[in-house]
Amino acid sequence: MAVRFTPSLPDRDMEPGEPGLLRRIHIDAPLLLGLLALCGFGLLVLYSASGQDPLTVRRQLIRLGVAFGVMLVLAQVPPTSLRRWSLGIYAAGVGMLVAVLLFGETGKGAQRWLEVGGLRFQPSELLKIALPMAAAWLLSLRPLPPRLLEILLVVMLTLIPVLLIAEQPDLGTSLLVASAGVMVLFIAGLSWSMILGLASLAAAIAPLLWLVMHDYQRARVLTFLNPESDPLGTGYHIIQSQIAIGSGGIYGKGWLNGTQSHLEFLPERHTDFIFAVVGEELGFSGILALLALYLVVILRGLLIAVRAPDNYGRLLAGGLTLVFFVYVFVNTGMVTGLLPVVGIPLPLVSYGGTSMVTLLAGFGLVMGVATHKK
Repeated sequence: MAVRFTPSLPDRDMEPGEPGLLRRIHIDAPLLLGLLALCGFGLLVLYSASGQDPLTVRRQLIRLGVAFGVMLVLAQVPPTSLRRWSLGIYAAGVGMLVAVLLFGETGKGAQRWLEVGGLRFQPSELLKIALPMAAAWLLSLRPLPPRLLEILLVVMLTLIPVLLIAEQPDLGTSLLVASAGVMVLFIAGLSWSMILGLASLAAAIAPLLWLVMHDYQRARVLTFLNPESDPLGTGYHIIQSQIAIGSGGIYGKGWLNGTQSHLEFLPERHTDFIFAVVGEELGFSGILALLALYLVVILRGLLIAVRAPDNYGRLLAGGLTLVFFVYVFVNTGMVTGLLPVVGIPLPLVSYGGTSMVTLLAGFGLVMGVATHKK
C-alpha cells in the first residue's frame, strides 16, 4: 500500500525564526525582547540611583514580575473580545473617576485614590488604556478616515476623563490621557487640514487654561520659562538635573560614580529624574543607547499596528504605542528643561509600580493584536 506523505505547513501568522511556544501563548518575541532589554537597563540605573540599595531593586523586580504577569494575561484576550468590552471598560473608568471626586482618598494634597477592601488604587491609570480602547471602538464602526461627527465624539470621550483627572488635581496623568485620544485620532488618518484646525483651536484655548490652573501648576510653567528666577526653590530640580546631564559629557563619569545623584544634589533621582542619572553616569552615549531601546519598542509596536487585521486592532495598537512614545518624550523633555515639570516617570526605568503595570498591560493588548489573527 502506498503511503502519501504530506509535509506540515508553517503557521502563516508566525514570523520566520519566531519561537512557536511564545506564539502559542500570544507573546510577540521581538517586542518582548525590547521590553526586557529596557527593564534590564532600568534596573542597572536604578541600582546606582538608589545609592546601591538592593532592597529598592528587589522591590522593583517584584513589581516587574507582577506587570509582566498582567501583560501575559491580557495578551491572551483576542481583540474581538476587547472590542465588545471597550465601551463598558471606559464607562467603568469614568464612574470610578467620579467616585474619586466624591469620596476618594487624599494624599500629598491631591484626591486621586480609591480604597476598596483594603486595596488602594488610582483609577486614572485605567483611563490610559480604556480611552484608546473606546476611541478605537468608536472609529472602527465606520470606514476610515473619520468624519467630523466621529472626531467630535472622540474629543468628547477624551475631555470627560481629562477634566475629571485635572480636577483631582493630576496634570501629568490628564495630559497622558488627552494624548491617548489624540494619538488614536492621528492613527485614524486625519487630514492635515483637520490636524491644523484642531491644533489652532488648542492654541486658542491654551491661554484660558491659565485661569483655571492651580497655583503650583502656574509656578511650574513660570519655572520652565525661567528656572534661575528661584534657584533654591521651584527651579532647583531642573537646574540640578541640567548640571547632572551636562557634567556627564560624551561617555559619562562611569556607572555608580555620579556625584550629583550620590551626593543628593539631584532630587527624585530614582523616580521622575532618573534620566539625569543616565546622562551623568553614562553620558551622551548612554542616553543614545537608552533612546535606541525605546525606538526599538516603539517601531515594533507601530509595525504590529500596520499588520493588524482590522481597523480596531490597528487603532488600538498604534494608539497605545504612541502613548508610550509620549511618556518618553515628556519625561526626557521635562528633565532636560525643554518642557515644564509635570511628574511623569521615565517608562520602565523609573522606580514605581502603578505606571509600570499600566504600560505593560497596554503592551499585552498590543501583543494580543499581533498574535490573534482572523
